[in-house]
Amino acid sequence: MSVVAAIRPDEWNLPLFVHVFGAIVLVGGVLTAAGALGYARGNTALIRAGYFSLLAVALPGWIVMRAGAQWIYDEEGFEGGEEPTWMAIGWAAADPGGALLLAGLIAGGIGVRRLGSGRGAGLLKGTLVISLILLAAYIVSIWAMSAKPG
Repeated sequence: MSVVAAIRPDEWNLPLFVHVFGAIVLVGGVLTAAGALGYARGNTALIRAGYFSLLAVALPGWIVMRAGAQWIYDEEGFEGGEEPTWMAIGWAAADPGGALLLAGLIAGGIGVRRLGSGRGAGLLKGTLVISLILLAAYIVSIWAMSAKPG
């Protein structure tokens, strides 16, 4: 029989909870946005719901996830160059993912604003593509955080 869970100090529980909670909210917001934008087919209400799930759910989720990640990183006492592979994968998804999320929010915001005049579909398709890329990156990151390769 093997040990399934590792023992960690109790003071790591809150930062880890904040990180995981933010990640769950972030992935839920991105999944909702991708689903709504992909399924909308011109339905303005669904397009707006998809965009606003990115704005009101995914963005705050990213902020909480990233703050929790830095907090748990500091608690664990890692210093440059000694990070495990799973942590490097997490950083690779988190920071560029935040920039992509911001780009998707800007493009989607302009696209939603232009919906009234019949334009903006291309920008909203771009937001959908960005959401799908983010979803794929976050799924890989979730796998890395749970499987702990390397």
